[in-house]
Amino acid sequence: MNQAVILAGGQGKRMHAPIPKPMFRVLGEPMLEWVLGACEAAGLPRICVVTGYEAKQIEDYLGDRCATAYQAERLGTGHAVMQAIPFLEEDTDGSTLVLCGDAPFIDSETIQEALKLHIAGENAVTVITAKVAEPFGYGRILRTENGISGIVEEKDATDVQRQIREINSGCYWFRTADLITLLGRITNENNQHEYYLTDTIAIALESGLRAGAYCSDNPNVVLGANDRQGLLRLNEAARMAELRRHMANGVGLVCTDGIIIERGVEIGAGTEILPGTIMRGKTTVGENCTVGPNCLLENTTVGDNVQLNTVQAYDSVIDSGVTVGPFVHIRPGSHIHSGVHIGDFVEIKNSEIGEGTAIAHLAYIGDSDVGRRVNIGCGTVTVNFDGVKKSRCTIGDHAFVGCNTNLIAPVSLGKDCYTAAGTTVTTDIPDYALAIDRGVLQIKEGYSLRKYAKKKAASEEDGTV
Repeated sequence: MNQAVILAGGQGKRMHAPIPKPMFRVLGEPMLEWVLGACEAAGLPRICVVTGYEAKQIEDYLGDRCATAYQAERLGTGHAVMQAIPFLEEDTDGSTLVLCGDAPFIDSETIQEALKLHIAGENAVTVITAKVAEPFGYGRILRTENGISGIVEEKDATDVQRQIREINSGCYWFRTADLITLLGRITNENNQHEYYLTDTIAIALESGLRAGAYCSDNPNVVLGANDRQGLLRLNEAARMAELRRHMANGVGLVCTDGIIIERGVEIGAGTEILPGTIMRGKTTVGENCTVGPNCLLENTTVGDNVQLNTVQAYDSVIDSGVTVGPFVHIRPGSHIHSGVHIGDFVEIKNSEIGEGTAIAHLAYIGDSDVGRRVNIGCGTVTVNFDGVKKSRCTIGDHAFVGCNTNLIAPVSLGKDCYTAAGTTVTTDIPDYALAIDRGVLQIKEGYSLRKYAKKKAASEEDGTV
């Protein structure tokens, strides 16, 4: 059976944060997730992640998803793979992919095609490589007619070898039985006193085994990050790759400034994304929408022909033909039905907003079920929390809720009913009724003149005038 060992024990000291390096995020996901996803997409049924620095963070993230092995001391890549030998020994018949948990852009096609070459060439080890324009700092691949003769590091390369553009990605396919044997033969007799996985290639060749190289069409398979600047470069590469994918599918961008779209997002053709827009998680946007500027959508489903301007929406559904914004917050559990208009400075939380309803501005609708074609006046608040528990409000179809109405939950407004401006509703209102809450208006003539006279007298007394 074919399997994978992912090396994820690095600390990343230059990141200056107590996080294992593979857990730093690229386009919203840990680098380790990118690598795991590629292995799973390639159909590898068995995966072992070798942990080290802050191992519990990775173990908690993985849960029961795959096996783990712990590297107590970080003594090189070869030493890291040695920690997975018990995992390897469980199935020695197939091949094992060894790859780095902090090189996120390995892809499933590269993994599968490299395996085909590995098996066809009857190789003990096959290095996954890429050709890059600027190979400085990387190990160069030395090829022969029948495979490769080794990998030479930058500091050891001749001037001719430094011209080679094919470099080592740090990913390798091994015949599993051969890998176990080769790991037992590498030593730490070098300046760093570490066990290098690359030494297995020379040992394999000395033993009469074959070594090959698969050159990926994806030059980004070699990319990793050792510091925050490198992490930024990875994020920018991933961001632009996603934007290119969406543009190829018919999504319009007038400018890429501030636009971040994570890998799980799907967007329909004809939709335009404006600057400052961020889409996260399992967000789906339909066709012919305008999203932005300055929108944030997370795990939200948006229908067709929707206009969103300066909107934040989380774990909600927005149906087709809706206009929202600017400055609107849609909190989890909300469903905005088709034809709804929500204007500026409105917050919706855990509520159903019926078809054709208008909430023009300055309102809070929380834990409520709002019917069809309701008008919500400015300043309306559903008072859903009494300090102990949350309660719901219900507003019937075609209701008209006047400005500055407070609905003290739990309360229900019937269909086609009205509330007068400034009304506080504490009891259910029947269909077709008008609720008016008017206190007695008192007019005290000359009040401001008397107040002004008192203020002037006080000022003269203390000498401030």
